[in-house]
Amino acid sequence: VMFISAFWCLIGVASLSSAALPDFTEIVEASSPAVVKILVEYEAENPRYQEELEELPESLRRFFNFRGRPPVPRERAGMGSGFIFSSDGFVITNHHVVDGAKHVVVRLPNRQEFDAEIIGTDPRSDLAVLKIVADSLPILRLADDGAVKVGQWVLAIGSPFGLDFSVTAGIVSALGRSLPTTSGDNYVPFIQTDVAINPGNSGGPLFNLEGEVIGVNSQIFTRSGGSIGLSFAIPAVVVQNVVMQLKTSGEVTRGWLGVSIQDVDRDLAESFGLDRPRGALIAQVGANSPAQNADLQSGDIILEFDGQPINTSSDLPHVVGLIAPGSKVEAVVRREGRNETLEVVVGGLDAGERPSVSGRMPDAPDSDAIFGMILETADEEMMAELGLSGGVLVLEVAPESSAAMAGIVGGDVVTRLGSSAIQSINDFEDAVSRLQPGQSVAIRLIRQGAPLFLAIRVPQAEQ
Repeated sequence: VMFISAFWCLIGVASLSSAALPDFTEIVEASSPAVVKILVEYEAENPRYQEELEELPESLRRFFNFRGRPPVPRERAGMGSGFIFSSDGFVITNHHVVDGAKHVVVRLPNRQEFDAEIIGTDPRSDLAVLKIVADSLPILRLADDGAVKVGQWVLAIGSPFGLDFSVTAGIVSALGRSLPTTSGDNYVPFIQTDVAINPGNSGGPLFNLEGEVIGVNSQIFTRSGGSIGLSFAIPAVVVQNVVMQLKTSGEVTRGWLGVSIQDVDRDLAESFGLDRPRGALIAQVGANSPAQNADLQSGDIILEFDGQPINTSSDLPHVVGLIAPGSKVEAVVRREGRNETLEVVVGGLDAGERPSVSGRMPDAPDSDAIFGMILETADEEMMAELGLSGGVLVLEVAPESSAAMAGIVGGDVVTRLGSSAIQSINDFEDAVSRLQPGQSVAIRLIRQGAPLFLAIRVPQAEQ
């Protein structure tokens, strides 16, 4: 009797567990007609046969000409996934799926095929919009709110490894993942999932249990070429913004602030009087930028922007990039130990190059070591190259000194210590004289052309 009771108990638990699991069949039946397969023919690869042939001596060139026709350029084929978001034939997929495409075909689940026109692509978000000539097509709807939660069930449909319209499911593993591109762009707060995503799934939809598209599958982390449970999707809020611009104008304009930023670690948080590491520390403000016009300054820590909390520096471009240029928003910044609210008119995205500086050893240093650094006033030519009015150059750093422990190296240019601007050795010495032993203070540097804040601790005894 005990055995039978335990048996039925186990059956009951199994039934309850099964009842708690979601049923994806309705979502698949309702949504799969709008999911498409993208077939791509890329530009042919030319083996440079003719060009290399012309570089040979005449006698050898005749020999190779008699051996037959030159190799035919090899055409490459690729594939991905996508989905229809407009009944008149507009399709969303990834930029990397159609980048360099010579010819694109969209295949529907009923095996209808349409030649597609590339309306526009956006490498920064890895999104593209295609157009096929068709009407009354089934569509998918992007989720309106951003109410995605870690742990919720999600579903993907795509064509991994060419296996048409495969369905996989999993949960949201994390939100707001920062995955900068090779060019350093960081405008997408990716959704991380454990859904099995493989080559061929790129550009396909990621669904919630209401059948709404909460993201576009974009990339995976893998050591084998296949899924290991680390996949990343572009969230719907970014997709909505980018796709509407691509559909309307074929290009994307993003919000731009014009600052160089870095994370705030524990030591920097202490030096700026923060209760914990948070915010985006402004290392440099671009000339004539929206940030400069709003009176944002180097050394400010942006804690909120347009009502959104900024917990790490990577959060800021995610928020700013979605704001339409010309919009007026508020920024809460930490400045000299207190919070201030500034009004910012967001500009359009722009970029520029930064010069670099290398260190050198002095013939005769201008001052004694301070915090273990041998310093000299930077010359005018160097400052002009960096676009600065002044600063002191770090010529040498003593091992195990306060400067070395802070991470300062030879070649750095010091432009600020605490709240004091540094344009000369005298400025630096005056700023140091106002510090207390054991105090942690922020020091701003220019390293290889890029601004950087570090926290340096004032030694208990003079070095």
